[in-house]
Amino acid sequence: MSEENTNENRQDKNANKNTNKNTDDLTIAKRQWDRVRSRLRAELGEATFNSWFRHLEILKATSASVTIQVPTRFIGSWIETNYLKRILGHWKKEDEAINKINITIQPAMHQPAAQPETISRVVSDNRAPQAVQNAAPPQALTEERAQDDVGAPLEPRYTFDNFVVGKSNEMAHAAARRITDGDPSYYKLHNPLFLYGGVGLGKTHLMHAIAWEIRRNDPSRRVIYTSAEKFMYQFIRALRYKDMMSFKQQFREVDVLMVDDIQFIAGKESTQEEFFHTFNALIDGNHQVIISADRSPSDLEGIEERIRSRLGWGLVADIHPTDYELRLGILQSKAETLVRNHKDASVPEQVLEFLAQRVATNIRELEGALNRVVAFASFSGRPITLEMAKEILRDLLRASERRISIDQIQRKVADYYNVRMGDMLSARRSRAVARPRQIAMYLSKQLTTRSLPEIGRKFGGRDHTTVIHAVRKVESLRESDPSIEEDVDLLLRSLEA
Repeated sequence: MSEENTNENRQDKNANKNTNKNTDDLTIAKRQWDRVRSRLRAELGEATFNSWFRHLEILKATSASVTIQVPTRFIGSWIETNYLKRILGHWKKEDEAINKINITIQPAMHQPAAQPETISRVVSDNRAPQAVQNAAPPQALTEERAQDDVGAPLEPRYTFDNFVVGKSNEMAHAAARRITDGDPSYYKLHNPLFLYGGVGLGKTHLMHAIAWEIRRNDPSRRVIYTSAEKFMYQFIRALRYKDMMSFKQQFREVDVLMVDDIQFIAGKESTQEEFFHTFNALIDGNHQVIISADRSPSDLEGIEERIRSRLGWGLVADIHPTDYELRLGILQSKAETLVRNHKDASVPEQVLEFLAQRVATNIRELEGALNRVVAFASFSGRPITLEMAKEILRDLLRASERRISIDQIQRKVADYYNVRMGDMLSARRSRAVARPRQIAMYLSKQLTTRSLPEIGRKFGGRDHTTVIHAVRKVESLRESDPSIEEDVDLLLRSLEA
């Protein structure tokens, strides 16, 4: 036999030996993995085991390391962060020589077979997790489809361009704008962003505007906007169909998660538990979280204390009830759009001023009132006048009149400051009485449609100039005195409720 043939035979034998050894190592590793899995099942419980370990498989093994294949990047990252050291500890009980465990991602089904990607870290026996390679997200389901499955659609009209800024919402607007700038130092410092305010004051508009702006500035960023109600529905569906893994993956692999009206999960313990873990996972991963509610985190009844505490971690921005100037600005902006769509419609400034004064509850109702007037003018062919607006909106105006009265405001303020109603209406000028009286006048101007002289008469026959002075004084104090600002906010919310 030639020397060449002898070398070839020797190489074939060595190759066969290596192949057999690799096969033996893999077979042994699979047996060891079965025993490690049994310990994990007993230690962690059936539910946790099924969520994270049921789909894991041994891909390859050597005398010193094992490679475990996971179905998605999300599961791999979670196991890597929370369980990999525990797995290594159990494996060393099976084989002391094993000092490294790798996690790889299973290739997508529609892609050509390829070497699975190694995710970001490896745990070894004697050192901390270290960087290996950045892996791309799994491609089995596109981000756009995943977001469509769990998110709510965005309203095209709700952009920053269409958001009218005034004193009542300027802080919330500024915070929302900064979030979209993409400055990591800012959103890490102010994460989560929590927006709160009454119904129809613009929270949802701001949330949609943030989502549109982020997508416009960087289309690659994954954004989910959803309501708390839809979050709960998706969670219940995942429980029903035993698909919690997909649920967790969809919500925790986004760059920005926006949840509107978080107060709707009050009293829903299981949903709150899942939201709590989702929130923590995103914050820990430096992903932006934006939440809205109808009240501040500390006032969210039926929400667990640990969640309320975390919601107040970042930046909390209040949207106050609108003042007359902001309502008029909103109406003017809305009127310009309506006139473009209804060429024959022209809205007199007198009508806009009337609506801004009389419809003081919320922006939705305000815009709805203007829509009704313009639509009626368009259908009937009549010009828009103040008389026509009063006629078309008489039901809305009557309802608005019934909502809050000056008497109600006076009683609420008197109870809050522990003064007598008689003192509120008297000529006494001591600060203990004068300040609550001024605040009651200010609230009467904000929350009712009464004229200044009418308000003055309700406060012991005072002149309208006294009411003007009281309104300006409280406005100034709200800007300079945090305690007055807090008192007025609490009274506003209590009266509106």
